[in-house]
Amino acid sequence: MAAPDRGQFKDIPFDLVVPRAEEGKAGAGRRVRQAVDGFENWDLRHVLYLPAEWKAGGRYPVIVEYPGNGPYRNPLGDVSTGLVEDCRLGFGIGGGKNFIWLCLPFVDPANKRHARQWWGDPDATAAYCRQAVARVCGEYGGDPDRVILCGFSRGAIACGHIGLRDDATARLWRGLVAHSHYDGVRRWGYADDSPESAMARLRRLKGRPQWVSHEETVDPAQAFLNNAGVGNTTFMALPWPNHTADWVLKDIPERRQLRDWLGKILTPGR
Repeated sequence: MAAPDRGQFKDIPFDLVVPRAEEGKAGAGRRVRQAVDGFENWDLRHVLYLPAEWKAGGRYPVIVEYPGNGPYRNPLGDVSTGLVEDCRLGFGIGGGKNFIWLCLPFVDPANKRHARQWWGDPDATAAYCRQAVARVCGEYGGDPDRVILCGFSRGAIACGHIGLRDDATARLWRGLVAHSHYDGVRRWGYADDSPESAMARLRRLKGRPQWVSHEETVDPAQAFLNNAGVGNTTFMALPWPNHTADWVLKDIPERRQLRDWLGKILTPGR
């Protein structure tokens, strides 16, 4: 069945504005660039947002996000810079409230910087992820039992390719949110991009919940996951062709459904 026509995506107003990343000390309501130990002299930073209601000693769920490839622009005007600072999916999912939001880089050791396209070194990227999540939980009150991994486009593929790369990284996540692409659905030309490799990574998820969404159709991802025997997945097709994460910054039914899903999987005992 074709998705319903709900008008032009660009005509729907934004109700959220993503805070700009800045230099300085982390604090309530601030979004700042940081480096984990050992990377201070690299051109490589993650970006941490603490909600306005954040207080030292509190305990907060954490949304971890990877950015898409960049620079990218399509005929619809959709843009992805590939930069960590320009992530937006996690902010829209949480609404900027009650969640710590952590945006992570792809580590390129050869050039000591963030890779704007694809993975850099996937193992080094996964190691940086583990270190950054541990810091957020240890220093800022992130709840290690309520950490969600999300991403758009390349970042969606990273949920599997990086987030499930090894047992130590995979066990961090309470659930995954992959919007627009999915690890293993198609070949991209990098190492370990085969369906068989992706299925091996998926075994590390061990039945934890996923949200998988895509512009216009989720049929390819649904067929892949069904073939892999992976359940506990909620699928959502958006009724627009736009390749963007901007939809979470707009008051639409799909965002409300995603937030409802997140609230349920973060409920104790689920």
